Amino acid sequence: MHSALFISKTGLAAQDRQLTTLSNNLANASTVGFKRDRAIFEDLLYQIKRQPGAQSTQNTLLPSGLQLGSGVRVVGTQKEFTTGALQVTDQSLDIAINGRGFFQIQTANGDVRYTRNGQFQLNQDNRVVDVNGFELQPAIDLPAGTDRITIGKDGVVSAHIAGEVDEVQLGTITLVDFVNPSGLQALGSNLFAETPGSGAPIEAIPGNDGVGFLEQGMLEASNVDVVKEMVDLITTQRVYELNSKVVSAADEMLRFIAQNV
Repeated sequence: MHSALFISKTGLAAQDRQLTTLSNNLANASTVGFKRDRAIFEDLLYQIKRQPGAQSTQNTLLPSGLQLGSGVRVVGTQKEFTTGALQVTDQSLDIAINGRGFFQIQTANGDVRYTRNGQFQLNQDNRVVDVNGFELQPAIDLPAGTDRITIGKDGVVSAHIAGEVDEVQLGTITLVDFVNPSGLQALGSNLFAETPGSGAPIEAIPGNDGVGFLEQGMLEASNVDVVKEMVDLITTQRVYELNSKVVSAADEMLRFIAQNV
């Protein structure tokens, strides 16, 4: 069997995974706080027919040798945690992170997860939660009669109660950062989980220790660049077609040999 068939098969499989990655990026172009994925390719093992640097004569060496590749594979996907554009919503519980960092969310089973999506709301207990009802950590409870909430760039949360003169400080929204955010496990629902590859979460006050400031009344848009994704999509399609043509060419060569030799 012609080795080009197997090599082209790996190319087709790799481009198929690239297409899956691009389609997920485009599908989430409007998802708040979404971070695009980038497929990482690597070439496979080589057959060394003539060793580079081997002696061709007693006094001369092979300058390049003869090395035949065996294809390609996708070895991973990397999240790109660049900050998306900040969009003004004028909603008091919409919070964007301008810079590095993640909000902490406590799920129903008590696990702490991490997100860049700052679309928060109030639950039946006047506690700040995300769109799935999971509580923001540290917990922020609004007193009864609150008619205005203020969230500072440093995360300090204050509320104005109807009939009162002074605002009441409710707490501070802290952020966490990771040595390697790309090592976080994506769980869906805009949530991430800590892994050994990400390192342990490092909690900090917004604006300190390298984490970003908070922006009330704003949301961070997806960092997907639709134009770039479309260009990559066209490139992926063309590479897929070329690998298909290699399969066709190898098949024609084998057919010719079978019929004429």
